[in-house]
Amino acid sequence: MSLLQIDNLRKSYGDKVVLRDIDLSVAPHDVVCLIGASGSGKSTLLRCVNLLESIDDGQITFDGEDITDPRVDVQGVRRRMGMVFQAYNLFPHMTVLRNLTLAPVKVHGVSMDEAVSRARLLLERVGLSGYEDSHPDRMSGGQQQRVALARAMAAQPALLLLDEVTSALDPELVGEMLGVLRDLADDGTTMILATHEMAFARDVATKVCFLDDGAILESGPPDQIFGNPSEERTRQFLRRVLN
Repeated sequence: MSLLQIDNLRKSYGDKVVLRDIDLSVAPHDVVCLIGASGSGKSTLLRCVNLLESIDDGQITFDGEDITDPRVDVQGVRRRMGMVFQAYNLFPHMTVLRNLTLAPVKVHGVSMDEAVSRARLLLERVGLSGYEDSHPDRMSGGQQQRVALARAMAAQPALLLLDEVTSALDPELVGEMLGVLRDLADDGTTMILATHEMAFARDVATKVCFLDDGAILESGPPDQIFGNPSEERTRQFLRRVLN
């Protein structure tokens, strides 16, 4: 059974269609990588899933619930998803520990003791033990992005959405972030990632979707998409990014 099911999703900004007839099924423990040129619709698709954007047509079903129903509890849906953006979106005036415990305590009703315990475990998991009292603006970009990931995981989401989380990082820091994501995948975390990291997509994804001009042109296992793509447009894109 799918954790997330998208059927015939369409999204426009004025006259410009940015997502067209999107169909996507995500099972528990899947790692789905969205690849494609900038402007192909990857980030918009993630924002639609997290209900940050409304859709014009189609349906998104998450954990058995139609979340495109106008009566849906939007905040309730978002509480079951974690999203990490290209910009870290951390609170600079709060310590790392406070950034990680704020939502679990205020939104999810977790006790402070449990929230702190969970936060310390997550910081250890992302390689940042000892940074609890640091402030984000004193940390490197790679460290801030790992704090943002730990914060997204603090609510124990059923689905993790990641939007180009390595694109703003220095090259030497990209490997750190991808290593953490690889560990999460190994642990069975269900993820959808918009990414330009082709080696990661090839090695870690259970499904790769190639988006072109707002449509999923083809999708399948990494071996198929990278080894024997059926669409000429996919082959052109991969030749450009892999050479």
